Parts: sequence; structure tokens; C-alpha cells
Amino acid sequence: MDISLLLQQLHDGEPRAIARAITLVENQEGEAAQILAGLDRQRIEDVLILGLTGPPGAGKSTLTDRLVGELRQRKIRVGIIAIDPSSPISGGALLGDRIRMMEHALDRDVVIRSMATRGRLGGLCASAGATARIMAASGCRVVILETVGIGQSEMDICRLADLTALVLAPGFGDDIQAMKAGILEVADLLVVNKADQLGAKKLQLDMGTVFSDPQDKEQRICTTVASEGTGVATLLERIFLFEELYRQDGRLQERRNRSFASETLDWAMELVRVRLQAKLATTPLQSIEPQQAARQLLQTLDGE
Repeated sequence: MDISLLLQQLHDGEPRAIARAITLVENQEGEAAQILAGLDRQRIEDVLILGLTGPPGAGKSTLTDRLVGELRQRKIRVGIIAIDPSSPISGGALLGDRIRMMEHALDRDVVIRSMATRGRLGGLCASAGATARIMAASGCRVVILETVGIGQSEMDICRLADLTALVLAPGFGDDIQAMKAGILEVADLLVVNKADQLGAKKLQLDMGTVFSDPQDKEQRICTTVASEGTGVATLLERIFLFEELYRQDGRLQERRNRSFASETLDWAMELVRVRLQAKLATTPLQSIEPQQAARQLLQTLDGE
């Protein structure tokens, strides 16, 4: 494979080259390291990685779709990484957000990739960060990470994203108290979606109790009706406002440094897991207790 040609095509935004590069990285092929090392670093520096998280039914996919439409109206190239639950049989993504975003499927400046969680509770596979960088190197100014919505275990998304928006809708307000100690303290923006429905005002008030500073509450809580596009432009302006603030005060770089460390650990664990699976298939383990068997399995790696 001509990696130089692939990188040039990727830089030019060729859809097949982007898809090929992501697949090679996901599958940990030998060319993956060369591809990642050859990406446009300035484009990666300039990208905004936006996390959208929240419980199922809050309307994250619809909001993502509307945000993409708003970005495209502004001539901004955008990538979408839709993190889906894994099929227990194939390991592949089940929901297929690409199907739900058919409106943008023919737009060359919208790059969509559904990725399977592969059983990870955090909702992110180890290659999500690399995928975001590939999309950035292809010219995407914004990359949106939309997660499966499995509650507080979605903290992984906060580690990878530059900004995180927690999306809730009426009917989820009863969970606010339980969530305060978790993701509500990490989310940069709190979005009340389906704001035209009964209970939206109460939810907004409940979310406001997280903040002691009234100005902070005013800036960080947004309301949308994603199905109608209401409030989406305002939300996007707020997102760019916080991006600029975080770039200036150094918080964005601090988050990326932490993300680098976390992703390095994720990759290390993923690489070790592959080796352990191979060993497990060929090494007889003299134990009926899984914990003891696991220790024996690790000892086989120490001898390599």
C-alpha cells in the first residue's frame, strides 16, 4: 500500500481514503502507525472535538443532525463519530447512526463513522481518538462524538472531548440528584432538549441548582427543540464561545494532555488484550478459579 498516496487523498478529503485509514487503525494493521504519524498536525490542533452525551431518548441523534445542518450552513466541514452498542455476535455497531443521518449522507463535507463500543462500559472504543484525528486531518473543523447513553460510565467521553454537552429531556429530571456527583460536574454545557414538552421548565430549574453563580448558570444551560431546530444556532454559538475561552485560558490544552495519557493507557490495554486472547487460545491453564488462571496467563506474557 502507498501510504503517501493514502495520506494525500485523506488530506484532500477523499471519502474512501478516510474510511480506509480509519479501518486500518481500528483493526490495528501494520500501516496504522505510519498513517497516524503522517496526519496534518495543524489541522488536528485546530479541530474542536465536541462530546454529546446523555440518557437514551433525550434526542442526542436528532440534536447531532441539527448541529451538523447548522455547521454546514456556515460552510464548516464536520465529522461525526457515533458510538453504538456492540453486537454480542459480530462485535459491530448495532444502531447505525449513519442510517439516521441520511440527509447528510451525500454531503462530501460530512464524514460519518459508526463505531462499536466492543463491550467497554465507558462507551468508547480505544480507536475513537485516532478516528477523530483522522477526520480532523481530512479537514473537519468540528468532530462530534455521540455516545450510547449509558449513564455515568460515559465519563470516557469527557476525557476525549474538548467540550462536553450533557443532553437531557423532560422525564429525566428525577435522576438529577443522583447524577450531580458525576457527569453534571464534568459537562461544560447542559442542554434541555424537547424544551416544548411538559416538565421542561422544571428540568431546567433542577439543572440550574448545580451552579452557585447565576452568570455561570446562564451561560452553561441551553434549551433546544431539536426536532424543529429551535435553539440549535444559539447552542452552537455557545459551543464556539467556550471553545475560544478554553483555548485562551489553557484549559483546552490541559484536557488534551490528559486525553493523550488516557488514550495511551487505553491503547496499551487493547494491545495487551489481543495478546492475552491469543495466549488463552493456546495455553492450558491449570486452575479452575478464573482469578488464579488470569495470574497464570499474565505470567506467560512475562516470559516473552
